[in-house]
Amino acid sequence: MKRKVKSLIKRIIPEKYRFQLASINDNCRFFFLFLPYIGTEFECPLCGSSFRKFLPNGLDLPVLKEKDIVGAGYRLNTLCPRCHSSERERLIYLYLRDNTNLFHENLKLLHIAPEKSLSRVLTTYRNIDYLSADLNSPRAMIKMDITDIKHADNLFDVIICNHVLEHIPNDRKAMSELYRVLKPGGWAILQVPISLSLNKTYEDPAITSPEEREKMFGQSDHVRIYAKDYKDRLEKAGFSIKTYSFTKEFDDSTTQKYGLLKEEDLYICSKPAPEQKIKKEVVREALYNVA
Repeated sequence: MKRKVKSLIKRIIPEKYRFQLASINDNCRFFFLFLPYIGTEFECPLCGSSFRKFLPNGLDLPVLKEKDIVGAGYRLNTLCPRCHSSERERLIYLYLRDNTNLFHENLKLLHIAPEKSLSRVLTTYRNIDYLSADLNSPRAMIKMDITDIKHADNLFDVIICNHVLEHIPNDRKAMSELYRVLKPGGWAILQVPISLSLNKTYEDPAITSPEEREKMFGQSDHVRIYAKDYKDRLEKAGFSIKTYSFTKEFDDSTTQKYGLLKEEDLYICSKPAPEQKIKKEVVREALYNVA
């Protein structure tokens, strides 16, 4: 039936008007699809749309509740109904927009496991030399194993890598590789789901089956649950860490408007420039001499 309708349209409507008809059809479909979400309570900064509510998302698993894991579990008002951006995409974009020079200077950016909406926005900026990579995703521009990155040292000004490290058995090697290819003075955003109730990261190499991993780690392809010591792991790889909390800069109503998680902090991981390293060594030596 659908083929017959298309064939009829081709016979009746001249080709030069078909694009306009398709555009009208898309707009109508968009209107009826998002009619239940029409409103102004929520706003997506990535696509610029406003809604009465966002879509729910996430798995409802006991371990995710028990360990109080930020960025995991079943959550209301999570996905944008139009562009399907997640909370972390919106949080990262707002940070990039308001707190960095990414959209104004010529920078080389590596985006690991690129999220669709965030990637779409980043690729529109001509000043960004953008490269996306993933081990399996067809959305990425190149295939990459981040425990063995086939790129030169000190290459990228910025790296974005979200919810990847919890999938990698040798996450310390991956952190080391990300540090290696980041330029001195460059910075990275390396987000993972983090338990607010654990002080030490939980991992067990003996747990290998998808069923057991889902039960113990909250997802069938996760190999650990990161805890409050995540910062320590990043620092051991060489990074200087600062955390950014949207809720500390803005009130609850703004956080809710963008559908963000109040508890989620961004981990901004910098690679010290040579002069910064020298200063740190001088300070250490001075403190040692005083002692």
